[in-house]
Amino acid sequence: MKDRTYLVTGAARGIGLCIARHLLFLGANVALADIDGKALNTLEDLSDRASLHDCDISDRAACADLIAAVLAKHGALHGLVNNAATPDISPWDALDFDRYDKVTAINQSGALALCHAATPALRKTRGAIVNVASIMGMVGSEAAAPYSMAKGAVLNLTRCLAVDLAPDGIRVNSISPGFVATRMAALADGNHEHETDYFKTVYLKHRKIPLARPAQPEEIAGPVAFLLSDAAGYVTGTNLPVDGGVTSTF
Repeated sequence: MKDRTYLVTGAARGIGLCIARHLLFLGANVALADIDGKALNTLEDLSDRASLHDCDISDRAACADLIAAVLAKHGALHGLVNNAATPDISPWDALDFDRYDKVTAINQSGALALCHAATPALRKTRGAIVNVASIMGMVGSEAAAPYSMAKGAVLNLTRCLAVDLAPDGIRVNSISPGFVATRMAALADGNHEHETDYFKTVYLKHRKIPLARPAQPEEIAGPVAFLLSDAAGYVTGTNLPVDGGVTSTF
């Protein structure tokens, strides 16, 4: 991936940061974007091939400005990783529509806006897009309607753009992580989902997750890099679950 430039959103920590680090390891230039400018600033010594961009992707104008800033810094864009997201737990009888609007604006509309803003640059490089969806966009789950709806929309956005952008040589795919050991697995009461007795019993002991463990965020980076690379040159419009086999057990 030497001499190629990739933009990763939600890159200040967790899965996004691991993806950015992996792409840098593979020789790419990487633009890291996140709404948390303070966390981004802690990454100033990451690499001389990295650039840091404070951006709220729920703001469509900010998405266009972000692409312009990346092009000004790096000169081209070869791939976009739409990773930025906000978690959500929404019991149906206590549904907060203001919260729903925020979840949709970031997890769904932000991905669409950034894909749209990046398309002219990706046409020039015949680049690739990887949208980070979720297994929660594939299955039903308790207290998860806003988040699951948004991630389901990301899956269909991926399919639609794969068709629309194929004539330009732009490939569009998604990955759907399962249970990943990041702070997004925190529950409303502050506990970590993976530390609960229920998770340990059902998902680990009884192998609802066949591999019997949550993923580490670093394990999401390799599949993303593959879908961005020439090794996936005939892969578009597909969704790759990276979930330890959990969707095979539903």
